[in-house]
Amino acid sequence: MTTSKPPRRGEPPPEISDEDLLTESLATPERFATIFDRYAPVVHGYLSRRVGVLADDLVSETFLLAFRGRTGYVPGRAPVRAWLFGIATNLVRRHARDEERRYRAFGRAAGHVEATTELGEVAGRVDAQALRDELAEALAALTDEDRDVLLLWTYAQLSYAEIAVALDIPVGTVRSRLHRGRGKVRDRLSDLWLTTEETA
Repeated sequence: MTTSKPPRRGEPPPEISDEDLLTESLATPERFATIFDRYAPVVHGYLSRRVGVLADDLVSETFLLAFRGRTGYVPGRAPVRAWLFGIATNLVRRHARDEERRYRAFGRAAGHVEATTELGEVAGRVDAQALRDELAEALAALTDEDRDVLLLWTYAQLSYAEIAVALDIPVGTVRSRLHRGRGKVRDRLSDLWLTTEETA
C-alpha cells in the first residue's frame, strides 16, 4: 500500500484551489510559483500561436504583471485562469501588428510549407475546411476585438463567461463578437467551402 507524501513545510497541499493559492500568495509570495507552474504552459501555448517567438517574453510579462497585480484579484469574481488569459491578451494587443503580419505570413507560406497544426485547430472550431492560407488571411482581416474573442475561444478554449472576464466585457458582447468573427471567416472562405462541397 502506497501513501502520498505530505507536503513539505511551506508548500501548499496539491488540492488547494487557484483562488486560495493566489490569496495565500499575498502573505507568502512563494505560493505564486504554483500558479505559474499550473498555467505557464497553457498561456505560453496560447501566446506562441498568436505572436510566435514573442511568446517567451510575453509569458514572463504576463506572470510578472499577475504577481504585481494579485492584490487586486477578487476571489469569486473570476477564475484565475481567465484572469491570466486576460492579462496575456492585453499584452498581445500591444503587438497587434506583429500578430497580423504573422497570419499574413502564414497565408503566403501555406503554399510552400507543410500546413501548420495551429491554423488547423482554428479551422476545426469555425467549421472551416478551407486552405490554411485563406484562413490566415481571414484571421488577419478581423478586428483586434473580434480576433481576441475568437482565439480565446479557439486556442485557450475558454467559455463565454471566462472570455467575458478575461476581456472585461459582457457575455452578450462575447457572443456577438464571436458570431461576427466566425461569420467574417466563413464569408471569406465561402467560395472554398462551396468548391469543397461540390467536389466531395
